[in-house]
This record gives sequence, C-alpha cells and structure tokens, in this order.
Amino acid sequence: MFGLSELAIILVVVIAVLCVKKLPELTRTAGRSARILKAEARAARDGGTADDG
Repeated sequence: MFGLSELAIILVVVIAVLCVKKLPELTRTAGRSARILKAEARAARDGGTADDG
C-alpha cells in the first residue's frame, strides 16, 4: 500500500501533467496577486491608499 508521501508525489505529478497548459497563466496570476498584496501592505504601513496606481 502507498504511504502518504507517495500519494502526495503522485498527486503532484498528475496535477502537473493535467495543468501544464495552464501553468504560465497560473504563474502570471500568482505574480500579479503577490504584487497587489505587496502594494496593499505597503499602503497600509504608510497609512496611504492603494489606489495610487
């Protein structure tokens, strides 16, 4: 029987194979989200608004 780590590896491989076409879009979205979060955190720290652009 498979252990938890083997099942996790198999799941990651299956997801990678099925989602390989969407990967560039997903990484772009993740990067965009990280930039937005960073800007929001900076605005909150500075006491300004994030709508500055």
